[in-house]
Amino acid sequence: MILLGTYNNPRAVQGAADYFKTQGVPVSLRSDDGIHVEVWVPSEFESKAYLLWQDFLENPHHDKYLAASWHSGEAKSPLNYGANELNLVKRFSALHGFLKLIFILCLGVFISFYLFDPNTIFSYLQFKAHDPISWLTPVLLHFGALHLVFNLSWWLHLGNQIVERSGAIYIYMLFILSAIVSNWAQFIMVDSRFGGLSGVVYALLGYAWIYGVKQPEKPAIVSKGVVGFMLLWMIFGFTDLFFISMANWAHLFGLLSGISVALLQPNKQINDTST
Repeated sequence: MILLGTYNNPRAVQGAADYFKTQGVPVSLRSDDGIHVEVWVPSEFESKAYLLWQDFLENPHHDKYLAASWHSGEAKSPLNYGANELNLVKRFSALHGFLKLIFILCLGVFISFYLFDPNTIFSYLQFKAHDPISWLTPVLLHFGALHLVFNLSWWLHLGNQIVERSGAIYIYMLFILSAIVSNWAQFIMVDSRFGGLSGVVYALLGYAWIYGVKQPEKPAIVSKGVVGFMLLWMIFGFTDLFFISMANWAHLFGLLSGISVALLQPNKQINDTST
């Protein structure tokens, strides 16, 4: 047996394996963490398997792979898709390092509010026009558990999708640009008493939205329903109907930052990094 390649989407690679079998190529799938899957084939099928593998990498979501799974008639897959076991630690460990870093920093700052003087922590991390470092640090501040969970959930979900589709450079770019732009916008339009990763999350949303518009043939990073809900949530925030304090200008300018990055991204680069 030879290792043909690895892939980090168990459902997709299972479809490829089923399709390979319809083409007369036996396949063995192995995974230690339930996420990264190794594809093994007998050495005598190497040439044919390589061509099929390249075809899969170019379009892993082609209908023929799903159809092959349906026609295979196998009720059980050797891979664990996470339906019976969440494998949260393994899934978190498999994320890009920068996604994990921001997650840990936000969580650490939130916990520190209960261990130390919250006013001191806030004053240290809040936005200050004369301090360039503080143009970024407000994204680490969260003032409630729901606020924290909401932001970090979307940060990991959307961030991971963007890293996989467009590369790590885009998560760095989106984070830095949207943090600076959204924080400055909120400071100019209101004041410096704000915090949260929401502006960055809206940037990821904006990027994911336009990515899908520019590449309609590829699986969407985020559904239209989610985009619609998030946009309505932002609009309602400006109306003050919820009687809660929201950094609305940070949300808006974060969204615009993400949209701008997606619009400026060359289509060729999207095609090259999403296979």
